[in-house]
Amino acid sequence: MTQQAALLRSLHVPGSPLVLPNAWDAASARVAEAAGAPVVATTSAGVAWSLGAPDGDALDRDAAVAAVRRVVAAVSVPVTADIESGFGDDPAGVAETIRGVVAAGAAGVNLEDSVRPVGEMVARLVAAREAAPREDLFINARIDNYLRGKADLADTVARAEAYLEAGADGIFVPGAVDPELIGELVAKISAPLNILVWPGAPTVAELAALGVARVSLGSGVAQAAYALMRKAVQEALTSGTYTSITDAIEYGDLNKLFQA
Repeated sequence: MTQQAALLRSLHVPGSPLVLPNAWDAASARVAEAAGAPVVATTSAGVAWSLGAPDGDALDRDAAVAAVRRVVAAVSVPVTADIESGFGDDPAGVAETIRGVVAAGAAGVNLEDSVRPVGEMVARLVAAREAAPREDLFINARIDNYLRGKADLADTVARAEAYLEAGADGIFVPGAVDPELIGELVAKISAPLNILVWPGAPTVAELAALGVARVSLGSGVAQAAYALMRKAVQEALTSGTYTSITDAIEYGDLNKLFQA
């Protein structure tokens, strides 16, 4: 088992969740590590936006893998990469992506089902698992039911069981934030459960008490960073003031993160 993959796997503890910041480039990854993150995840949305593309499988595989490589090179902690639905039209394409991100140094991936038929997602997971054994890669299978307005607990649990049988190591159910629902998911899914959070979602402590094993900030940090950019520009162009950037990281502190 590779050291980074083993460390990533060991940090998925129900009741003591791995809290993941989601970076989109080398700088955001380095800042996250310096702030104490034990693992850095990428956000597919943030990566796509930073490269001038929309989220949703619009980025090409080479660009996505190159972004993972830059993030891995920027930090010493394990990196888990959001590879959307695999940047491939078929299982063979997913396998090619998996080989690419493993070669780039990723210790884990998120692979989303986009609510496609279960059989299709299973085939993609089987291909991903064959491309990278468990000792080399933690595969987090994302079920998009609740994210896309399909509040179906039974289908979500059935998908989770099928995906775990196909080789997934963890299950990600973005959109599920109701504590009662999360408790049911934890009870019914026999694998580490990942929850996506945003303002108003249960706190990390509350999610820990429910048995969650992984908490992701998703694209939220990237969205907040871009919101600050917009706010600072609008302030400078209207009132002519600069208070929006009061809490900026000091130039010297930020620059030190990139000095050998």
